[in-house]
Amino acid sequence: MKDTATAFTVKWTSVTSNAIVKVGYDYSTKKMYVYFKDGDFPYTYCNVSSQIYHDFKNVHSVGSYYHRYIKGHYQC
Repeated sequence: MKDTATAFTVKWTSVTSNAIVKVGYDYSTKKMYVYFKDGDFPYTYCNVSSQIYHDFKNVHSVGSYYHRYIKGHYQC
């Protein structure tokens, strides 16, 4: 889901991935933002724990982690 109103105030962390450029997290709302290389806007994921965000941005394979643990699990 795209969320253009708040995503740009989040501090971003660049990641190494073929599809994902950077991720961001808002600790106050538990929203995580994912910016894809082929997208114009970041996608928003709601009710994401800070542990999931931390694991996601530090994992060896960002794409695999995204498909296994995030995609389809945190719709807003």
